[in-house]
Amino acid sequence: MQKPSLFGATTAAGKQPRRNTMNYSLSRFIIHNFVPPNAQSFARIHVHFASSTRRRRFRTAAFSESPEVSDERMVVVGGGAAGIYGAIRAKILAPNLNVVVVEKGKPLAKVKISGGGRCNVTNGHCADNLILAEQYPRGSKEFRGSFFNVHGPSDTMSWFSDHGVKLKIEEDGRVFPVSDNSSTIVDCLLNEARRMGVTLQTGKSVTAASVSASGKFMIKIEKRTIDYVEFVEADYLLIASGSSQQGYNLANQLGHSIIKPVPSLFTFKIDDMPLTELSGITFPKVKASLKLESLQKNIPELTQIGPMLVTHWGLSGPVVLRLSAWGARDLFGSDYKGTLLVDFSPDVHSEDLKSLLSQHKKKFPKQKVVGSYPPELGLVKRFWKYLLNREGIDEDILWASISNNSLMSVAALLKQCSFTVKGKGQFKDEFVTAGGVPLSEISLKTMESRIKSGLFFAGEVLNVDGVTGGFNFQNAWSGGYIAGTSIGKIAAMSAPSLKKQAM
Repeated sequence: MQKPSLFGATTAAGKQPRRNTMNYSLSRFIIHNFVPPNAQSFARIHVHFASSTRRRRFRTAAFSESPEVSDERMVVVGGGAAGIYGAIRAKILAPNLNVVVVEKGKPLAKVKISGGGRCNVTNGHCADNLILAEQYPRGSKEFRGSFFNVHGPSDTMSWFSDHGVKLKIEEDGRVFPVSDNSSTIVDCLLNEARRMGVTLQTGKSVTAASVSASGKFMIKIEKRTIDYVEFVEADYLLIASGSSQQGYNLANQLGHSIIKPVPSLFTFKIDDMPLTELSGITFPKVKASLKLESLQKNIPELTQIGPMLVTHWGLSGPVVLRLSAWGARDLFGSDYKGTLLVDFSPDVHSEDLKSLLSQHKKKFPKQKVVGSYPPELGLVKRFWKYLLNREGIDEDILWASISNNSLMSVAALLKQCSFTVKGKGQFKDEFVTAGGVPLSEISLKTMESRIKSGLFFAGEVLNVDGVTGGFNFQNAWSGGYIAGTSIGKIAAMSAPSLKKQAM
């Protein structure tokens, strides 16, 4: 008598079987008694339940079905940057390995929309790996080792260049395709996956995973739109599902703990109506410090220098996004409330700033304060007017009539202007979280789990996140490459041809 399936009934978890569901005993027979002959591809061992009256919205896209694939199978959960990159790398080192990527949505969707549709591939201004590691609020200590030495930004740029993608490094270090179109990156990766013989399945979700008596992974795959379940055995499992709950659930099922994910990389909502009316104004360089009541200790990273942007809901720009990343967990604990202190003239000393204003007063005594101010301040007129109103200074007053105390108060405001943070906004080009599988539970040299051999992780499913500027994608490329290399080497050594040579 057959044992029951590892995953129980073959309908979607928690749902009652529908009319269209295949007879349970038959599906159980298929699951437990079907043995793929030699090079049978993953695409041929489906157990699916589809109504003849219902259109199937998704389909399996088998890039290639090599006639010489081995019995060993690698399943990649997630068709994002880390998953596709890792799948390609594994296939390069082990051409006979059956590599399958399972993606519940569209492959490389995040790559497609990142960077405003241009795709910020990596950052080209961090040749020193120690400096590069400092761009990761979670991962800065761990990444000081071999992680980027194995595959860093220069390796990523070389990889895409070697595959026909011309890249450019912009002034701030961000790397984009010369085409300024993310489709260039997406097409490159998918074409290479196709060429190498990687199988891609979309519209499906890996909902459960366990380890069988033989030590292999038993994976349950569902398609939510119809009654469809398939069970697949895999020798290697790479979880590269980004910040999706799917990946966290699978990691939990296989023995890993999860650090609660919270948002990272977001803008600040500011409680200041006159400021938000200045939406669109940019500041090339400010020094901003984040103060939180719940945080007693001083964290150096919560002071950042860089460009800032005024939006219709508050403040954004690289300096704010970096603060949100470094303060992600503390901001979450503070309910995203705090104080932002901004120095609008970080390169000018306070005394020099006062001197500039005093000299301007002597030079232009007959001009109105609202229409005349030191050009060295680098401010736009609308913001200068905002500062005057904030200090209660009459716009129409002449410079000759302004008091020295008023000048000192304006100078002080320029050096330390406080804003009340009342919540978080969104950053449409990035969807990043702080949290996931602890780095202590994997080996960064191989990206393999320290808990279960054959299980690998890459990308944002780990407790890793970088500041804006291409660093999150670099984590994906590096992690995917290392994981793919590790799996590919193991699979290549266990390939039938190599086994025969060793005998």
